[in-house]
Amino acid sequence: MVTTGESMKDVILRLKRVGGQLEGLTRMIERDEECSLIITQFQAAKAALDNTFSLVLQRNLKQCVNHDDSKSVEKILKLITKQ
Repeated sequence: MVTTGESMKDVILRLKRVGGQLEGLTRMIERDEECSLIITQFQAAKAALDNTFSLVLQRNLKQCVNHDDSKSVEKILKLITKQ
């Protein structure tokens, strides 16, 4: 649940970029490119996805706190500590 239309557009754009990075990574692996280049691309895609996750998490937690929705906050905390 991302709060505004602009926020949703931002998240979708970020996810599309990550998708493009993953497609590029797949092509690199198919072409058997140099391992260090592949690892660098993996790290970039992972960082972009992690940053997007953090953004969504932060926005949703702020919304739950603003609405005094402790059940949703508990649910989110359980999900992120389940690693």
